[in-house]
Amino acid sequence: MRNFIKRFIPTHAAIKSNPALHFLGDLLHDPNLFHLNRYSVSVALFWGLFVAMLPIPGQMAVAAVAALYFRCNLPISCALVWITNPITTPFFFYLAYTAGRLCLRMDPIEFASPPEFSFDWVVREVPKLWYPFVLPLVVGSILIGIFFGALGYLAIQLLWRWNVRRSWELRKKLRQKAK
Repeated sequence: MRNFIKRFIPTHAAIKSNPALHFLGDLLHDPNLFHLNRYSVSVALFWGLFVAMLPIPGQMAVAAVAALYFRCNLPISCALVWITNPITTPFFFYLAYTAGRLCLRMDPIEFASPPEFSFDWVVREVPKLWYPFVLPLVVGSILIGIFFGALGYLAIQLLWRWNVRRSWELRKKLRQKAK
């Protein structure tokens, strides 16, 4: 599993030598930020998936700060925020809005007039959307972020343990054959 992941992330030296990241100084010297162990990868998966579900700008920066604070794998945490991209974002926003609306027990949005997407319509209708749309979206984003983050965390924990157990069993069989 470790070799599979290593193929897709940049090396520690490549990140440390990047001139755009020199302002971070010694923060990038923590070895946990680049190690591929069960803790580092699973926690990075949690934070990357959690931040990916939040409807905020600068998701990579937020994921990087979380990785620095929780000392988990920085490249994995930052790369996972790209799960929400211009193609997948409408699906996740709809899922988040629906989850938030159901959690808050709110009715779906009903417009007084059909959306015409003119400047006048935007000025008239968008301020009315804070409570019926933005609040359920934010609450739902946090909920599905926790759900997908926890699901990813548990999946990596279980897969990692399964992989270690399988490799131990293979070694045990090889030792028995050698006798």
